[in-house]
Amino acid sequence: MLTYWFEDMANKYKVPETHPDFKLNKTHFSNAELHQVAYSFIKEGEAYEEKIGAFLLDWLKPSAYVEVKTSGSTGEPKIIKIKKEYMVNSAMATSRFFDLPANTTALLCLPATYIAGKMMLVRAMVLGWHLDIVPPSSTPLDQVFKRYDFCAVTPFQLDNSIGRMHLIGKLIVGGGAVSPKLQKMVKELDTRVYETYGMTETVTHIAAKLLNPKVDKEKVRPFKVLPDIQISQDDRDCLVIKAPQLSEEIITTNDVVEILTYKKFVWKGRIDHVINSGGIKLHPEQIEKKLSKIIDQRLFVTGMEDDALGEMLVLFVENEFSEDLLQQLKSEIKTLKSLDKFEQPKKIYFIEKFEETHTGKIHRANTIKSKVD
Repeated sequence: MLTYWFEDMANKYKVPETHPDFKLNKTHFSNAELHQVAYSFIKEGEAYEEKIGAFLLDWLKPSAYVEVKTSGSTGEPKIIKIKKEYMVNSAMATSRFFDLPANTTALLCLPATYIAGKMMLVRAMVLGWHLDIVPPSSTPLDQVFKRYDFCAVTPFQLDNSIGRMHLIGKLIVGGGAVSPKLQKMVKELDTRVYETYGMTETVTHIAAKLLNPKVDKEKVRPFKVLPDIQISQDDRDCLVIKAPQLSEEIITTNDVVEILTYKKFVWKGRIDHVINSGGIKLHPEQIEKKLSKIIDQRLFVTGMEDDALGEMLVLFVENEFSEDLLQQLKSEIKTLKSLDKFEQPKKIYFIEKFEETHTGKIHRANTIKSKVD
């Protein structure tokens, strides 16, 4: 059993020595040796290895906190501080919930830029896992030729890796809702596939549900919360999370839920406008501002259901349709430097006149319905 020392004075934290069973790419490293690995990743590694190296250096500093960029689930993306103590607690909870003891073989195929990738490293160091690293991609298992006990992916990665799931014993899927089509695809897999619920502010998942049980008696499978998590609802029916082992604050989400018991809830959807496309959180207002630089007419973007991405980004423009205009706009969008590749619309609709509210604002829902129906 590991012992941890937490020092409040001068905001210091004594970083625990790596678990004696910990291995990174088949080699055990002490804290001192991890420093050298981190520097090597930063100086000589690929871009994804540089991010890993940077996090390892942050983790090994005698600081109580790690700075992490949120994905934007609960608002604008921002940098927040997370206590290393909470990250250790999260790792321990994951080990108990999914039965992942020391010597678990695990694969890291997520970027260490965000909390999901960082926590795979923390779990390995704290719990004594044997962690291998591959470049993050949409097809992370293509270059994998051995079996692993555990792996974490996005829904988009899972969709592209169904044929190689025999290489994973237990899989957690996070960063976005798993589509009905994808849920059907995993039903016959031997891999135990769990959809997780969580966010940066809760140090990754605080709940999970098994998507492919051998015997399924429930029409709608609920999420089951991890140890030491309390859940409730606010007046919007949105989930409220109290997790003293993971956060000093009570976290109010924008996720509408139905609470079945003190340990189980059903997720119903988002109450805000954030678009979740392949695990990437897209903010319509930001994208619309960028597109307005090349489009003079009124416009808006929204998310539409997509089997692979969960939601695909769609652009609506107030104008008469013409094929020439469509091709011109596609070309201009593709060359718009301020627009990230994930922010490029998958479809473009032209509507002669947008539906409006009584105050003259665009009525998005009615406009979408008039076109799609």
